[in-house]
Amino acid sequence: MNHRRVLLAVFFSTLSLTASAATLVCPDLSAATQVNACPTEEELKFTYNGFCSDTAKAYANQTDSCIRYEDYRAMKNVAMWESKDGVFSGYVSCALSAAQVKALKPSGMTVATQGKLNKLVCAYPEDINLTYRTKGACAVDNAKACASDPATCKASCE
Repeated sequence: MNHRRVLLAVFFSTLSLTASAATLVCPDLSAATQVNACPTEEELKFTYNGFCSDTAKAYANQTDSCIRYEDYRAMKNVAMWESKDGVFSGYVSCALSAAQVKALKPSGMTVATQGKLNKLVCAYPEDINLTYRTKGACAVDNAKACASDPATCKASCE
């Protein structure tokens, strides 16, 4: 019976040793896909009227985007995109065509913390960010090289 316990202990200890950090790179947008449809102009106007007429939001100073419809539209006229493997995701302006989005190359990589959540953020031109979210720790490998040449950016995440 002791022999089985020793074997189980060895088995479980090797499991904890095999867990290692994953190396992540910014996704290639040429293989990314749009997950949901862009809102219609009718939907945008409807939600603008509903959101911006809420007096509770006005009293809470949460209506900065309501000053002009164009500001609200720029903020809400977005669709979710994700990497080919579904690991990274983010909202992309519907003002850009799919071909324009797919042609963009990474311009940087950063790590941000939001509560217990860590976010590995890949930045692209046109104010696009695709994010990997995890409760594990992430760190950009060789951040100095990454800043000078975004094509070399890699991160290690637990």
